[in-house]
Amino acid sequence: MITLDGQEPDRTTLDPLGGLRAPEDPDCDVFLTGTVFLDIIFTGLDSAPVRGTESWARGMGSSPGGVANMATALSRLGLRTSLAAAFGDDHYGEYCWDALEQGEGIDLARSRIVPGWHSPVTVSMAYEGERTMVSHGHEAPPPPGSGPFPDCPPRARAAVASLAPGRPEEWVASAARRGARVFADVGWDETGRWDLAGLADLEHCEAFLPNAEEAMRYTRTDCPRAAARTLADRVPLAVVTLGAEGAYAVDGATGEIAEVPAILVEALDPTGAGDVFVAGFLTGTLADWPLADRLAFAGLTAALSVQEFGGSLSAPGWAEVAAWWQRARAVHGRDPEALRRYAFLEDLLPADGRPWPLRRAVPTIGFRHPV
Repeated sequence: MITLDGQEPDRTTLDPLGGLRAPEDPDCDVFLTGTVFLDIIFTGLDSAPVRGTESWARGMGSSPGGVANMATALSRLGLRTSLAAAFGDDHYGEYCWDALEQGEGIDLARSRIVPGWHSPVTVSMAYEGERTMVSHGHEAPPPPGSGPFPDCPPRARAAVASLAPGRPEEWVASAARRGARVFADVGWDETGRWDLAGLADLEHCEAFLPNAEEAMRYTRTDCPRAAARTLADRVPLAVVTLGAEGAYAVDGATGEIAEVPAILVEALDPTGAGDVFVAGFLTGTLADWPLADRLAFAGLTAALSVQEFGGSLSAPGWAEVAAWWQRARAVHGRDPEALRRYAFLEDLLPADGRPWPLRRAVPTIGFRHPV
């Protein structure tokens, strides 16, 4: 990727687990698997497209999407990330592979290129703080004569799973048995049953991070905070995202409760914000931060992401976090209490952060560099 001025992006190098690493630790910090899409994102639309008319967007970008959103968010926060996914042998698949492996430093040793299979594609249109998506793709054929991965999941500090009703994934239990701390989110239950017992892999999870609506439906409660407390009886750590209100977490083992308000920002595109939140929370958990600091950091990274377009494109790294913190301290009239909530960043970030706002990468397919 290149920046707006044609230069390679200058990323602040920071290892959040640097003080905790030991020779016997696994090489992989986080393992995840899923479907990689090519995302084509249109922004700057004043309204939803109208039937029978042509709409022009003021902005457009392309990037790896789907599970690549989470993988990119984790890698940009300094975690050694391994992704197992299928890639088409078309130009889209080649672009996504290169962007993730070369551009983001994600380990794709357990991924595969599928001959004759075309890459899934999503077109996302962002307007009025929301998004509308149209996707197309076919399930990748299984690898011949083997399980879902060439080397069923590696030994890792953590794994990220997306739970689906009635669809347990063998790799989740395997990862947990091998010592991985499993963090899970969940999608909308198309069956309408909203049965927690149907989420078979929940028993292997250390943390469960649904949004407020999902949490209330699964627990049959009418309050997201009550839902989190109910979920804490099923998983060691329940985290419920509250949208513009922030996030609420309950540690079922210790009884600790934490709630952190959201940072108010002007959202350009919410694509991938949930993935960025999970990545930020997972990072803080592996780094052994206090629960409230983990919530605050996850909310901050998600807030930074929605101010840019695209899923994986918008995931912030430490340079973006450092620039935000530098600016937040310099703004006169900033609420001192709000600043104290993020004071833990002071000991983490480099003193010479880059100025705000940062220039993000220009995302497109097919730029050819002059010889």
